[in-house]
Amino acid sequence: MEKTQQPEKNKNNKLVILYATQTGNAQDVAERMGREARRHHLQPLVVSMHAYNPSSLPGEQYVLFVVSTTGQGDPPDSMRGFWKFLLRKSLGHQWLAGTQFAVFGLGDSGYQKYNVVAKKLDRRLLDLGGKPLLVKGLGDDQHPFGFEAGLDPWLASLWVTLREQIPLPVGLQDPTPGDTGLGFLPPPPVSITEFYLLRARAMVDAASNPFAEVATSDHNNNSLQHGAPSMPVFAQLLKNQRLTKDDHDQDVRHIELDLGNSGAQYVPGDILTLLPRQNPTSVEKFLKHCGLDPDAYVTVEAADCATSAADEKGDVPKRQPILVKTLVEAVMDVDSASPRRYLFEVMSHFAGAEHERERLVYFATPEGRDDLYRYNQRERRTVLEVLNDFPSVQLPLEWLLQTVPRLQPRSFSIASSQKAHPNEAHITVAVVKWATPFKRERHGLCSSWLASLNPNQGKIFVPIWFTSGAIKLPPPSVPLILVGPGTGCAPFHAFVEERVAILSRGDTVVAPVLFFFGCRKQAKDFLYEEDWLAWSTGKNVLSNNVGGGFFVAFSRDQSEKVYVQHKICEQGENVWQILQSGGAVYVAGSATKMPSDVMSAFERAIAKEAGWPIKTASQYVKELEQKGRYTVEAWS
Repeated sequence: MEKTQQPEKNKNNKLVILYATQTGNAQDVAERMGREARRHHLQPLVVSMHAYNPSSLPGEQYVLFVVSTTGQGDPPDSMRGFWKFLLRKSLGHQWLAGTQFAVFGLGDSGYQKYNVVAKKLDRRLLDLGGKPLLVKGLGDDQHPFGFEAGLDPWLASLWVTLREQIPLPVGLQDPTPGDTGLGFLPPPPVSITEFYLLRARAMVDAASNPFAEVATSDHNNNSLQHGAPSMPVFAQLLKNQRLTKDDHDQDVRHIELDLGNSGAQYVPGDILTLLPRQNPTSVEKFLKHCGLDPDAYVTVEAADCATSAADEKGDVPKRQPILVKTLVEAVMDVDSASPRRYLFEVMSHFAGAEHERERLVYFATPEGRDDLYRYNQRERRTVLEVLNDFPSVQLPLEWLLQTVPRLQPRSFSIASSQKAHPNEAHITVAVVKWATPFKRERHGLCSSWLASLNPNQGKIFVPIWFTSGAIKLPPPSVPLILVGPGTGCAPFHAFVEERVAILSRGDTVVAPVLFFFGCRKQAKDFLYEEDWLAWSTGKNVLSNNVGGGFFVAFSRDQSEKVYVQHKICEQGENVWQILQSGGAVYVAGSATKMPSDVMSAFERAIAKEAGWPIKTASQYVKELEQKGRYTVEAWS
């Protein structure tokens, strides 16, 4: 197999590529940049922002940044420390005077704050004296052909610009614009060592397998602090209750987990993250198709630590032998996520049938991009389905680890208060299902798995972590306005439950709460109906008697659709009174139109009650946002 010529190592052709990802897309783009940089005889260093020391930036001559925007304009978790460092006031306006940079952002224009993280990063790098190599690039998931529609031309311009800055070494040639590089395949970024010795089994810690049997009933005897620990808490499933009616098309579950004696703590507004289990049948089919021995032990190590983002990320067990079946089921998403274009490129080198190789090569070219999008991303084909469509392809494990999407943890807003449930964590889960353009039924991997768990059929343990969320419950004396349609009510169930528990002690003043909830039909999907109604009586925090209120919009129970924004306008007087008394607004739920519609409703309600023009009311809401008194947590 022919290989690309390795770039000559010198400081001038070094290219640092930093990425911050939440779902893996930014890492995919960064790895692609690294591969293309090598083809242009550069020396790339691909690193996640959380693993890079930002104080080293002034010493770098050329740096590329790939960042995604999450939620309502939030940076990925792996970028938070890096971004906090860049915001230091002690960094002068010439701090990056010797650094040239370029930023590419990944976002979704359906969100209110489209690609705002990339825009802020680009602006901050300019403020610090950095010199832009070219205008920032913005990839849009809403584009008919995904973010690659913006990435491809941006990268083409980037390599031209970099060549103007970095002379080509004598005797070498850059790839031509039409050269896709498909004739070359570099060595895989990881090396695999296989073990057949029985002693390998003794080297594997059972805790490294998130799906191992937990033999002891006294689980989680290690104390863990708040935040994401290196090892998960193995929480026992206590309850899996359907909240919606059986004949309703949306299945929403209330799930309760026992934290054992782990000592794990969380506060309202925090996030519970868990690692889902893949369908065992799908895993078995994948292993069989790829010719992998599920009972073999292997070790995984980076082949080149300077360029491998796969090993740097730390999600692949290294040096310690691991069962191949465990490696696949805990690391590779074989039957849920759609693969990236690079998988098709690599597959073309291992296709035994010529007609399959030709189709794979076409998919990996710019000319085949649109057809690949229709075949792959639009239909949400899985790796297993792609491999079945190309049966002559036999990828080695090294390449499978590089090209198969990572099994991503899933995050849920916590719906409980530890003041009410000291040793438990509750979540609200909407079971995801949809049909593709070709009417193929799809199911969400994590939500379907959770819905299938039955605590009455033996002990079930789920690996979980706790992390800080975007919303924080303020002190009990601060009045609240909560807006949570659908499963957006989950964090506010925790908020209200916490305040009810504080109120029951009788030693703390608890301010009133206005809560706006929305669903389709009162008789079908009125989530946590009994709790809300109970907390709205007497002198509870949602009661009208104390200045609170619970308002529900049933969108399909009448001829005209009614949403939470309509209820906000109806309750404008109460809303304005809460805001005038120092109250805070929290909004949670779907990230499509809801957040912007709700904000517009607040602006109209405030304009009416205060007698202001809408422009003044809009500025008032923006000021609330800047002061931390208007917070949104949304998800797609």
